[in-house]
Amino acid sequence: MSGADDNERYTRYVRRDTVIKYIYQENSGPAAARNRGIKKARGKFICFLDSDDRFRRQKLEITYDYIKKYPQYKIFHTEEIWYRNGKILSQKAYHKKPDGYVFNNSLKICSISISTAAIKKEIFDRVGLFDENMPVCEDYDLWLRITSLYPVKLIPLPLTIKEGGHPSQQSKKFIAMDSFRIHAINKILASEMLSDEQRKEALKELNRKCGIYIKGAKKRGKKNEVKYYSNLIKMWEENDRRAKTTIRN
Repeated sequence: MSGADDNERYTRYVRRDTVIKYIYQENSGPAAARNRGIKKARGKFICFLDSDDRFRRQKLEITYDYIKKYPQYKIFHTEEIWYRNGKILSQKAYHKKPDGYVFNNSLKICSISISTAAIKKEIFDRVGLFDENMPVCEDYDLWLRITSLYPVKLIPLPLTIKEGGHPSQQSKKFIAMDSFRIHAINKILASEMLSDEQRKEALKELNRKCGIYIKGAKKRGKKNEVKYYSNLIKMWEENDRRAKTTIRN
């Protein structure tokens, strides 16, 4: 469907329901689009829906019921169904949706899909918005900041449908995705917002991801990348040693 057709369809929805606000923006990536939506939103909770995902009919209604039932939580997310080329994909054990304090899970993989989530708007005032300088893994980066401070509540129902395998998906345009995740871990370590235990886990995962990336870079003959990520490991190891020495003294 062309852009003109899309605009006409959205305009028809807006005419039918004044609650719907259509905001046009030139394509500047997912982070910029989400950030503009966050700034314009007037509700207490924000839900996101990426272009290749869908909500099941009662997704918002059930999420709202959970928000009322568990007022102590500020982040909710649902189970999801994965489709690719019209077929349901099975999910691995490590894709199991987390509940509670899930920072360690979030370090390993992006364990919460943004389209499944409902996030209290006030959280963005504390942790910041999506990083618009990250073309991919901007959701991984955000979840590190959020889960380092807040628990999440899982709604154990498959209320979100993810359509995979489309060539337009942003993540398919980039190779070496772990370089962006390493950047996100490096950022949160530098922010000094982590507890001692979280910092320990973040350093462990940074070393693991860098080690994997370095092996791949060596095979590809990328000497500058090998040097950069090796130096990054050394820098944080040295920072850690200095911190421990300061505490002992």
